Amino acid sequence: MKKTITVKLVKSTISCTERMKAHVRGLGLRKTGTSKTLENTPAVRGMIKKAIHLLEIKEN
Repeated sequence: MKKTITVKLVKSTISCTERMKAHVRGLGLRKTGTSKTLENTPAVRGMIKKAIHLLEIKEN
């Protein structure tokens, strides 16, 4: 059984840099309030770390 993480975008990316917006898009999040369930991999953890102040994380 693989571990998963649920990530929710709680703040807007309007005032963020293009690089940070790319990390959020890479997680599959578009609008504020959307959420995705992703595999707990080092790549996903790295993207979450770059935009942690915009996200709400719940480990499953």
